[in-house]
Amino acid sequence: MVSEYKKKFRIVSLGCRTNQYESQAFHDQLIKMGYSPAEENEESQICIVNTCTVTEGADSNSRHAIRQLAQNNPNARLLVTGCFAENKPEVVSRITGVTDVISNRDKEQLLSRVFQEQELPEFKIDHFHAHTRAFIKIQDGCNSFCTYCILPYVRGRSRSRTVPEIIEEIKTVISNGFKEIVLTGINVGDFDGGVAEESSQVRLAQLVKIVDVLPGLKRLRISSIDPDEVDDELSEAVLKGCNTSPSMHIVLQSGSNVILKRMNRKYTRQVFLETIDRLRAANPDFTFTTDIIVGFPGETEMDFLETLEIMRHVKFAKVHMFPYSDRDRTRASRMPNKVAQAVMRERKQIVLRLAEQLAFELRDSYVGRRMTVLTESLDPKYPGIISGHTDNFLPVWIEDGSLVANQLVEVDLVSNDAMGLCGRVVNRHI
Repeated sequence: MVSEYKKKFRIVSLGCRTNQYESQAFHDQLIKMGYSPAEENEESQICIVNTCTVTEGADSNSRHAIRQLAQNNPNARLLVTGCFAENKPEVVSRITGVTDVISNRDKEQLLSRVFQEQELPEFKIDHFHAHTRAFIKIQDGCNSFCTYCILPYVRGRSRSRTVPEIIEEIKTVISNGFKEIVLTGINVGDFDGGVAEESSQVRLAQLVKIVDVLPGLKRLRISSIDPDEVDDELSEAVLKGCNTSPSMHIVLQSGSNVILKRMNRKYTRQVFLETIDRLRAANPDFTFTTDIIVGFPGETEMDFLETLEIMRHVKFAKVHMFPYSDRDRTRASRMPNKVAQAVMRERKQIVLRLAEQLAFELRDSYVGRRMTVLTESLDPKYPGIISGHTDNFLPVWIEDGSLVANQLVEVDLVSNDAMGLCGRVVNRHI
């Protein structure tokens, strides 16, 4: 039996927002069982690592996190789950200090390994620790089988949660003070309400409309989605919603139709641009973030330039850039004409520099505007300054020592720098 003063835990989450949601569920379960998060230099009795395997770098980060936790918590029950643990369980089990390796399919019952005689609290979230926006998992798995992606193999086929359980969870999170909700999943465009019969399925657009009018909600976002899944119904739900934010993370990956086809993506560059232009025509303040892969097998200089062309057209608020990484079992790993590492590094730097330049230009166009910001976090390196985002996901820094996280304030955007827009509060009672 663990004594009361030793009931400490530590959780490390790597990778996607879905992992972050799941790690928060572990956190909330342990809190309800009388445990508390360990302080920085405090040893934990239970350690959980929720791993990622989307790239070789993610594998490396996962191994490092596991080893570091094992070293700092030598007496802990160290449980490792997530996609790296699913993909390479034999590698994880050989790491000194690991006591349990749990597959993704058993993830929701992970704590039963520790508390075999106890009934576990439900695997759901009440809060979102250290965040002001709460990620709510509505779906898991993927049926797309893009040629570079291992997620269908480690996460399984697409499956959705039911609308009632999603709504109940969101209501609880809102009642605990969260103003912003992000609907997330491995492929949210596949959401069907957890119903097999097509006639009874609830599509993503319908879920958005239901969540949008929940009392207390101030902002609603949709996590990463493919452009072909942003149909007229979903566009209307987002554009005409009461609390839906005019910003979406729409996945590009490549601006070349040749590469998109090799990737087994279900859209073309034309479909991507049509989706962007349609949303921006309806609301000129609509902004976009995206994912881009550089150095996919066979990517020519012309293919790469087509990606840069789309970046210039859209001016993304933020770009998540990934150098191509071979993943075992994927078709791309067996493709010929691999791009040289030196070329990949050069293209990576070009994308990063251009993304930073274009995001700066986008933000610059908002200087002089008055907008609403949801405050998020204080940075110890910059006393008296708090960060946040506008509803269309532009980063803003506010110099005001009286503000705290999770406040909605109206600000004048007075300047712009490499970190983001600088705002001056004109109304803190909204």
